[in-house]
Amino acid sequence: MSHLILPKTVDSKFRFITVAAQRAKQLQNGAKPRVEARSRKPTRIAMQEVLADAVDWEIKDEKEAAAAAAAAVAAAAGEV
Repeated sequence: MSHLILPKTVDSKFRFITVAAQRAKQLQNGAKPRVEARSRKPTRIAMQEVLADAVDWEIKDEKEAAAAAAAAVAAAAGEV
């Protein structure tokens, strides 16, 4: 994949890599691939899935992400 043409749903190379990395983690943890892939490597499979629009993702606004992070920190502090 030397020359990459991004799907219209992905706005930048950085976003593509971020989404593919998160999906690769899911594949490493046992998720089933959503596309037929020649490779067995999770990163390659994840990239093919993002290119095929087989992965759903969304951009959360900063306030929503900050609230979720604060809730996670509060939950972790309560468990200690």
